[in-house]
Amino acid sequence: MPWAKPAPRFVSRGQAYRQLDDEQYPGFTDNDFQMEPNIRMLSRRPTGFVELGLQEVEFVNELHNTDAEKKTDLHLFVQSLSKCLGATKFGLSFEFQDLGFKPPKSTKPILSDVSGTINAGSLWGVMGASGAGKSTFVNVLMGKTAHTGGVTKVNGVAGKISKYKKIIGYVPQDDIVLPELTVRENILHSARIRLPANWSDSEIQSHVDILISCLQLAHVQNSLVGSTAAPVISGGQRKRVSIGMELAAAPMALFLDEPTSGLDATAAASIMATLKALSRLGMTIVTIIHQPRQEIFESLDSLVLLGAGRMIYCGPEEGIQPHFEGLGFQFPDHTNPADVMGDIIAGEGRHYKPKGDATVQGLIDHWATRQMDRPGLNKHSSTITVSEMNSLTAIVKLRGAPWYKQIWFCFQRSVLQQYRMKSSFFFELGVGALAGFLIGLAELNAKGQNFRGIFNDPYEVLSSSIDYASVPQMSLLVGLAIGLTASAPGVKIFGEEKLVYWREAAAGHNRFAYYMGKVLSTIPRMVLANFHFTTMFILLATPVIGWLPAFAANLLYFYCIYGLASCISMITRREDGPLLAVMSSLIVGVLNGMSPTLQKVRSWHIVWLWRASPGTWLAEAYFTQNIGPLGYLYRIEFARSALGYLLNKFSDDLLMLFVIGTALRIFAFLGLRFMWRAKQR
Repeated sequence: MPWAKPAPRFVSRGQAYRQLDDEQYPGFTDNDFQMEPNIRMLSRRPTGFVELGLQEVEFVNELHNTDAEKKTDLHLFVQSLSKCLGATKFGLSFEFQDLGFKPPKSTKPILSDVSGTINAGSLWGVMGASGAGKSTFVNVLMGKTAHTGGVTKVNGVAGKISKYKKIIGYVPQDDIVLPELTVRENILHSARIRLPANWSDSEIQSHVDILISCLQLAHVQNSLVGSTAAPVISGGQRKRVSIGMELAAAPMALFLDEPTSGLDATAAASIMATLKALSRLGMTIVTIIHQPRQEIFESLDSLVLLGAGRMIYCGPEEGIQPHFEGLGFQFPDHTNPADVMGDIIAGEGRHYKPKGDATVQGLIDHWATRQMDRPGLNKHSSTITVSEMNSLTAIVKLRGAPWYKQIWFCFQRSVLQQYRMKSSFFFELGVGALAGFLIGLAELNAKGQNFRGIFNDPYEVLSSSIDYASVPQMSLLVGLAIGLTASAPGVKIFGEEKLVYWREAAAGHNRFAYYMGKVLSTIPRMVLANFHFTTMFILLATPVIGWLPAFAANLLYFYCIYGLASCISMITRREDGPLLAVMSSLIVGVLNGMSPTLQKVRSWHIVWLWRASPGTWLAEAYFTQNIGPLGYLYRIEFARSALGYLLNKFSDDLLMLFVIGTALRIFAFLGLRFMWRAKQR
């Protein structure tokens, strides 16, 4: 330990774990958890400050005895956690028995017969060779994987851990953060979404400020995170941001997948020191770790060792060396015990045990035999009282902002992202203006005369060659231009954040709020792009249709193309999305009833396919607005009959464009919600 521990102060267990005041959570007196008969007679292992024999302030002074500012920051963070959790020593313990996982198409399980207990308020490491099942174990334990077996308990209560995901943090191996946001903005968004609904914004802001200081990110809090390809902050700082996004939710337990991966020795040690401090605050920290340096290894309270998907050891870190020495392995002097242990569980134990069984299977069999001598999952159980369980239920229910606030927060974040990506936004506006200019230029020679029909009686004999196709052709060009303008940006907005969405969905974010925030944030973008396109088009083409009707029809077609792009982005890979979206926009643009005409399509009995395309409704809207005013001069009913469009249905056409665009978004949301469900657990 890097700090000197003072003489222990004797604190009674009753004082250390006084029951939570039931009046602290008015209105939450029910308990929807199945309680075991013996839960009232069990107590929990001392954790946090009580385990150290310290009071909160004393612990803070010991931890940071040379930096007064950090003393204050950590003390305030403890107070903030206490306010959120109800008690600083209130953590989660996890018990598991016979955990297993077998992929659907595999005959051999990846994980089997894994049993043990993870005590609350401690720092646990999960170690093993590559392919040993470390990530699988954590995913099964957290309920992130289907096709599993076994029993899991949280604080002695059987059930799925996923029901507690609002109070359990998970930090993936890859730093899934938004590069367009600053350090503080990434953490603040997570806090606003996941902290208790009754917290004011000022309280949330204060909590985030304290957390940023504790994570030593205050000096870069206003810096953009940047992408891994173009980083702005260091790798260690980026990892702290990822951890901070989970700590912002004040979790009772935190799982991390190789938090030191890709970091240098100093940054890795700093991250682990932070996790050690958090465990001493009462949190349960479980981290997958690979080849740790000695200082990091010795900072772990306990370890889970896995080999070939089976348990090799589960217990205190100081018991590792005696355990393997008891099996005949020798730890050479002046070596890192973590390296020796790593070699042994990776199947290289012969270097440390010249004679006898040194295989991984032998280690597995020995641990299984040892556990048979100590049957019972609850022998070392770490449970809580009924009153504490009721309080835990109340905490879970209070967590998370209401869905309508989450929509607002997600909308704000998405708008800010688009603002930070100005080049992409201005490029879309430029493409829209250029497309409108080119389409208008193509129609310039017509000088707005896009229709010639048969004159009304008695002037039929004066009629020359008819022209029914120019208006549908014009609408075709408009549809193709809008498709080319909006399809790629639509994919970029919706499709490049699947990893962010999966992480947030797994953390308990409202999926509908996330998607609605994204949808609403695209409206200003569509309006501005359409304004540039329609203005340039109307100025040059001067069609009969007015600017406002054309703006409304074009805007709704933008709405449809963005919806189509969101559907494409949900079902394709990121790199394939823009191309497929452009191709799809061209297809729906061509299906506009010009050639073949709707009248011809009706004879094929597949007119529904054309009517399902927004291109047909855009063409019909343009047909009505450009042909209808000429009814005093031409027999426009002949043209309507020849082409198959309907006249005087402009409002219905706009309504159908809105319906199609909305339906596409519903399909996209369903794809987002139900595809890749395992990644959202």
